[in-house]
Amino acid sequence: MPQIFKIGSYLIYFWSNEFGEPIHVHVSKGKPTQNSTKVWLTKSGGCIVANNRSKIPQQELNQLVEIISLNYFKIISKWKEVQGNNTIKFYC
Repeated sequence: MPQIFKIGSYLIYFWSNEFGEPIHVHVSKGKPTQNSTKVWLTKSGGCIVANNRSKIPQQELNQLVEIISLNYFKIISKWKEVQGNNTIKFYC
């Protein structure tokens, strides 16, 4: 579980076995969980909430999504580093 960064008490991370999927991050409070919130990165440099399984309050989720968008290139770089190649699929 590569952790990318932390925002307050929220962890932003990948699961190491999901690299066949389009690029995305998971967000959870405190520690990684199977019921984490999933955020897709887009080709245009933004992101889309795929699900909010960890039930992050909307105002906090909006702030988290904004910070994730601001770290777009850091996330892509980490994805490539962990995945081991330069091929990235995007959700849209």
